[in-house]
Amino acid sequence: MPRYEYRCRPCGETFELSRPMAESSDPASCPAGHEDTVKLLSAVAVGGSASGGGSPAPAGGGCCGGGCCG
Repeated sequence: MPRYEYRCRPCGETFELSRPMAESSDPASCPAGHEDTVKLLSAVAVGGSASGGGSPAPAGGGCCGGGCCG
């Protein structure tokens, strides 16, 4: 089940909830009981390595790394 991060506006507490994706936008109460919360956007880092050829993937590429944003 996905975990979503929320921040309470009155007390500033950041907390996580595990809930189905269909409920991700539902209201969430902070641990102190406040109802005025906002769902935060989370950056997900995915790492790993390619198996097989033994050579690393080429660096650069993409709009921000490959210079196509001239």
